Amino acid sequence: MLKIICWLESSTPKPAKKGRKYWCQDETRIGLKTIERKKITACGVKPIGKVQWNFKAYYLYGAIAPETGESFWLEFSHLDSQCFQIFLDKLSQEYPDNLNVIQLDNGKFHHSYQLKIPDNIILIFQPPYSPELNPIERVWQHIKQELSWGIYENLDEIKEKVRVFLENFSHHTIASLTGWDYIRSALATLCMILEKWYKNRCFQYWRSLPTKREH
Repeated sequence: MLKIICWLESSTPKPAKKGRKYWCQDETRIGLKTIERKKITACGVKPIGKVQWNFKAYYLYGAIAPETGESFWLEFSHLDSQCFQIFLDKLSQEYPDNLNVIQLDNGKFHHSYQLKIPDNIILIFQPPYSPELNPIERVWQHIKQELSWGIYENLDEIKEKVRVFLENFSHHTIASLTGWDYIRSALATLCMILEKWYKNRCFQYWRSLPTKREH
């Protein structure tokens, strides 16, 4: 909350013409090693699954908006500050007229001094070692459930599978997976506070205008 108010009080931030947008961001590793999940079989029948031990992988960087179900995805070969910088820049360019508030974990590269945070982005770090607070984790589970027990020849094949899945990943589905009550409640409270703040600023501006005098 304090970060957002400071951003609003600043004289230099890029105007948020379309208001505030709250994102939950994270990265996940997707590779050729078979993702194993539970199997259902008849009583007394041992479940059998085909697996491969190939450790080639890539990283999917993502951000989801729990309120609307919007999403933003980029593929990278590494997990580092350079890739994260590109991700932030691209997200900023995709939503230039929003104040993009991003919830994320405390990965070292998220705190890198080399990062240049775009003017329309604010990073909100969740408590350490608490991935359960980030609803995008449920999205990763959903994606990997779709990939489970798949045998892929190369990274291009699994990348294409993921791309098709994400293209058909509806806003409604994402919102239903990630729109947790505590987040919606907190955002509703934030909207009320910001509305009061804005009205107060408008009143102060009106009071600062010179009074017209009749002659």
